[in-house]
Amino acid sequence: MIQVVRIEEAVGYPLAHDITEIRAGEFKGPAFLKGHTLTCRDLDHLRRLGKDHLYILKPEESEMHEDDAAMAIANALCGEGVFWDEEPREGKISLKATMDGLFTVDVDTLNRFNELGEVMCATRHTNTIIKKGEQVAATRAIPLLIAGKIVNRAVATAKEAREGVLRVKPMMSAYAGVMITGNEVYHGRIQDKFEPIIRDKVADLGGEVMDVVFLPDDDTMIAEAANKMVAQGANVIITTGGMSVDPDDRTRFGLKRAGAEDIVYGTPVLPGAMFMISYLKDVPVLGIPACGLFASITMFDLIYPRVLAGEKITRKEIAATGHGGLCLKCKHCTFPRCSFGK
Repeated sequence: MIQVVRIEEAVGYPLAHDITEIRAGEFKGPAFLKGHTLTCRDLDHLRRLGKDHLYILKPEESEMHEDDAAMAIANALCGEGVFWDEEPREGKISLKATMDGLFTVDVDTLNRFNELGEVMCATRHTNTIIKKGEQVAATRAIPLLIAGKIVNRAVATAKEAREGVLRVKPMMSAYAGVMITGNEVYHGRIQDKFEPIIRDKVADLGGEVMDVVFLPDDDTMIAEAANKMVAQGANVIITTGGMSVDPDDRTRFGLKRAGAEDIVYGTPVLPGAMFMISYLKDVPVLGIPACGLFASITMFDLIYPRVLAGEKITRKEIAATGHGGLCLKCKHCTFPRCSFGK
């Protein structure tokens, strides 16, 4: 129960919440902290802050203070790689990453959690690359006193996500094999422009290129090269060329001959509609279409970090990228600080 009393009647009682003081250009912060026992000497200060009344808390057994509730729900929300280390303030707790990696959110569970109404959690977008110590989310209990049954329901809802609503997944270092296919490049009719692009993308996420091979549009040679890279220890294969519908584009067929499985070709993302992903002896194989030569960010950039974080990408995951999958081709690219892929 919360009782409103005049400040004179609150002397001797602990404050139910922080009292904020703002001095323009000088200070913004707590003048008095929650739990401070009010004395007569505090009354003039409170009046200067515009406080004539205060709350006195007399919690019933079925109620929780906002800070206690915040700690309970924060613990329930945090999965691997997410933690909190500061005392709650006014029922709010900031959640941070314990490691570099890929921040992921169980969006369906988060939505059910936020539907409860008296608790909330705001997060960064799922599948965001994050650094250790960065804030990934914030949660709070909204009322000053909150029914224990609501907190229990919120905790139970969050725990429906078996691995945590919020996670940071470590990303492996790529040891990438690169296959650049196409008769026009293989026979020297045109100069390849893809190799430096791929090398930069691999290096940007802490990986290295173990080998680059140039191949004609030949199923057998593509299959042999892919299997050789797997045998040499590649943990990801990136291929360019041969991704369109032309009869001479044989990359997908060569990979199938090599034994690649779970081939997903075609995505609801622009640029990158002809992107491909498959798995050869559990090694992910990513096919970049020609748009990767002209667009700095494509479907590859949305999926590659998830692959490094150990996700198995299926048609279901590919289909979900359509929402937010339209690049606006801004004159000055600001990715990932834009809506693409979110």
